[in-house]
Amino acid sequence: MPFDPRSTEEGSAEVPENRRFRSNPELQAAVQTTPSMEQVRFDHYAAVFLPGGHGTMWDFPSSAALARGVSEIFAGGKPVAAVCHGPVGLVGATAPDGRPLVANRWVSAFTTDEEVAVGLKEAVPFLLDARLASLGARIVKGDNFATTAVVDGRLITGQNPNSARATAALLIAALRSH
Repeated sequence: MPFDPRSTEEGSAEVPENRRFRSNPELQAAVQTTPSMEQVRFDHYAAVFLPGGHGTMWDFPSSAALARGVSEIFAGGKPVAAVCHGPVGLVGATAPDGRPLVANRWVSAFTTDEEVAVGLKEAVPFLLDARLASLGARIVKGDNFATTAVVDGRLITGQNPNSARATAALLIAALRSH
């Protein structure tokens, strides 16, 4: 499985989670044997957490299996969380009534301003916040790269990498109350 080169750049090792991941052979091996979306049995899980990274902008929207799985988890009354570019995995998901899962929901995701700031606005296939808004999402935007996470019922989203911990904490709280 390829890694985004920016996630392995100098300085990324300063993040404790990255250091822990790089020093653990079991975790390294697990990444090499990750099942495909088509192999995942979503009904075996209590929630879904969609991580970010620019690669998701190409992989997630084209995955019918992911869209079905996210829709299934949500329809089953379970929480769905996504952070940074991870909310692109919500683009194909639908609510039980058939509308886009994000329609009329508060959603945070990597913003157009942040794409401009990292110099990748022209590289991505579409601007995530604009696509989510076109599906009816009510976009919540914090300052560039500031921690921003939002809960709308069982949908939990975060804006950028700095929002990952807050988004995960909100998901854990949702699971504990479920």
